[in-house]
Formats: sequence, structure tokens, C-alpha cells
Amino acid sequence: MLYSMWLPIFGLGAVFICVCLLAAVQLDSPIYLALAAIGALTIFLRLWIVRAYTRVAPARHMKDLRRWERLYAIGNYASAVQLALLNILVLTVHEPMLQLIAVSLIFSFGAGVVARTAIRPRLCVISLLLATIPTVVALALHAFNGHGDELHTEMFLVEAMLVAMITGLSLQTVAHLYRTAVGHHMAKHDLGQLAKHDALTGLANRLLLRERFQTLIESAGRNGRLLAVHFLDLDGFKAVNDSYGHPVGDSLLQQVARRLEAIVRVEDLVARLGGEEFVVLQGGILHQDEAQMLALRIVRELSRPYEISDSVSGVSVSVGIATAPTQGVELERLLAAADAALYRAKKSGKARVIFCTGEDIATVHLAA
Repeated sequence: MLYSMWLPIFGLGAVFICVCLLAAVQLDSPIYLALAAIGALTIFLRLWIVRAYTRVAPARHMKDLRRWERLYAIGNYASAVQLALLNILVLTVHEPMLQLIAVSLIFSFGAGVVARTAIRPRLCVISLLLATIPTVVALALHAFNGHGDELHTEMFLVEAMLVAMITGLSLQTVAHLYRTAVGHHMAKHDLGQLAKHDALTGLANRLLLRERFQTLIESAGRNGRLLAVHFLDLDGFKAVNDSYGHPVGDSLLQQVARRLEAIVRVEDLVARLGGEEFVVLQGGILHQDEAQMLALRIVRELSRPYEISDSVSGVSVSVGIATAPTQGVELERLLAAADAALYRAKKSGKARVIFCTGEDIATVHLAA
């Protein structure tokens, strides 16, 4: 975001250099030429850093992001100090038009800084104060240097107060924009979470399941490993729901979700498809035995009693397993094949683990 706009950096820098050259001609002083040269070098370096960032963007690690942010901040601070120095120098003489132009750069700089960097309030506030505080002090001191003009003192004091007031308002604007941006990003994050997670259990839903499956299947293809798709269905859940009511059933599903999350590895995924149906994606395995070991552990852990509202409820779980890429690379077909195996597991006595067979795969292809 900080590096998204190079034009304001170039534009304000060009105007700053022009004002310095104008002051050099008007006041016949080489110090303004030196300031123009420093300004040109600063703008060149800032634009070079912007270009360098675009070549490596997006930065993936927080350490790198902080380094790029520090570089941007240093450039911003340098520009602010140069603007303040220009105003201090110009206000040591009595050239009202030149002083008006120089002070107007402060307003342009402040507006740009607030608009672009309010999301980083520390950077924004320091930049504003570096440019405005020296300018306010220089205006106030110049006000009391008698030059014989009518209302000279009053007008420069008013201008100093104006810069100070605008600075204060800008700081309030920074705070408002920052809160608004944080609120926006939090709302966006929450909406993203809702879009990809089951509202009851907090597990992944079908959308996130598809995204994660694509990542895992690509990894399996590159590394020559297998991806196991475990299709789970709770045995006896309907009886618990009917006997104790939906609140108890919902609580049981939430406990099931927490147990599943505790069983699987960080790189695996647990999703709820709806009702009492769950899916576990187990990536990076070498043999089906690893999938069977996880499935047996799931059956054991999920079949332990659940304590809900001072009562103990018992359910078990049946699991059907399909593996990719040996049995397909499309999620929906793998789910259908695992579901077919799950159906056989429940039919053969429940609390069972069964791998899908070639017959299950053929049935899925015929249905498709």
C-alpha cells in the first residue's frame, strides 16, 4: 500500500525542486541550489526504492515487510525535513510571495501523507510533525521581525496558527482513517472466515475444502506422495438429537470438531459438509496404512463418551477412505467414492474403516 503510488512522490518532489530553484534566483543564494540538489537525490532514491519493491513484491515474510516499511519511512522523513528546512530558510528573509509558495508545500505534503499513510499512524504522525512544527516556529519568529508592513505581525501569526490548526486536524483525520481502515480489514477478515468456515463448528466448509484439496493434490503430485480423503459419518447421532434436542446435538458436533482438530496434523484439514458428515484431508502420506492408522484413531477418539449438560452421550463414527492420485484427482469424485465406502462401513456394523474399491470408483464413474 505504501509503495502503490509513485506519482505523488515524483510530483511533490518536482515542485519542491522548482521552488528551491526559484528561491535561488530570487534571493541569489547558492544554499537553495544545494537544497534542490539534495531534494533531487532524495526523490531519485525514493523512486528507485519503489521500483526495487515492485520487482520483489509481494514480500512474504514479516521481517522483509518491516524492512521495506522502514525504507519508505526514512524517505518520507527526509522529504519532511527538507520541506521544513526550505520554510525556515525562506522565512529568514522578507519575501511574502515566495514564503506563501513554500508554506503551501507543507499543506500539499500533509494532505498526501494523511491520504497515503494513515494506515501506518506512527509514520504519518512523525512525517507531519517533522514538516509542520519547524514551519510553525519559523512563522511565529518571522512575525516579530519588524519589516514595516501593515499588519505584518498579525498576518504571520495567523498563518502560524493556521498551519498549527491544520496539523491538529490532520492528526485527528489520521486517527479516524486508521480506525476506519482497521475496522474495514477486520470486517473483511470476518466475512472471509464466514465464507470459508462452518458457522456451528468453525471447521472448514466446502469452499475451503476445495481450495485446500487443490493445494494438497498439487503437492502430492510434485512429491510422489498420496492424499487420503476420509469421509466420516457419526453413528447414532440422530438418536441423540431426537432424545435430547438440537442444542445437545449441536454441542456434540462442536465437541466432535474439537477432537478431530486435536487428532490431525497442522498441514491436514478437517471440514464439515453438513449434518453429522465430516471430511478429513490427510496429505503427504507414502502408503494407505498411514491413512488407516489415522482413521482408526479417529474412530477410537470420537467413540469416547461426550459429557453434555450433565448427561453422557455416546456415538461412534464410520469412515470411508479414498486416496489420490491413485483413485482420482477430482475432489467430488473422491468424495463420492469415499462416501460409497462409508456406506458399506455403516452397513457392515458401523464404527468401521473401509477403503473404497475399484467397484466404488466404477459406480462413481457410471453415476457421473
